[in-house]
Amino acid sequence: MADLNTLDAPLTGSTAAAHAGSLPPGRVMRIAPLDLRQQKFKTAYRGFDKTEVVAFLTEAADDYEHALREIDRLRQDLGRMEALLADHREREVTLRNTLTTAQKLSDELKEAAHNEAKMIVREAQGRGDLLLQQAQARSHQIERDIAELRLRRRGVEGSLESSIQALYHALEFIREQDAGNDGRNAEGRVLKAEVREQVRS
Repeated sequence: MADLNTLDAPLTGSTAAAHAGSLPPGRVMRIAPLDLRQQKFKTAYRGFDKTEVVAFLTEAADDYEHALREIDRLRQDLGRMEALLADHREREVTLRNTLTTAQKLSDELKEAAHNEAKMIVREAQGRGDLLLQQAQARSHQIERDIAELRLRRRGVEGSLESSIQALYHALEFIREQDAGNDGRNAEGRVLKAEVREQVRS
């Protein structure tokens, strides 16, 4: 059994070295593997066999040292895993921010394209309405021009018809005069020639 004075003694250099980087914060181990190997017990009457005690302490020191090394290895593995996890978390945050930015940019592009399409449709509708109004105005103007030409044609036709009838009556009158005067009236011949000239023209 270890001496109580030894158990209560301050940490030795080997003990402090065993603690560094091997134990979680708040937990203090008072014995290091080297302490187990170097521990000396007082001899007493009917005490334990010294050889067995030394062998047991050596084996315990070996197991203890192995456990401390395993703890160090696990702690290093944990540190690497924590660093890897922090790196993955940082990448996840970056990826999320990138995805959020991409989604926002995509929404903005969709909205801009939608607004542009609406503006193009409005402009096309405006141009279409303007062209339709111009076509309708042109159609009305053509209809008015046609109606006016028809009126003019009717007027011309009426005037020509009146002129033809007047000339026809004058020609009949001249023929009657010629038949009555037997062609001896020079004035009648002149009038007849004039009437014939007008009919030809």
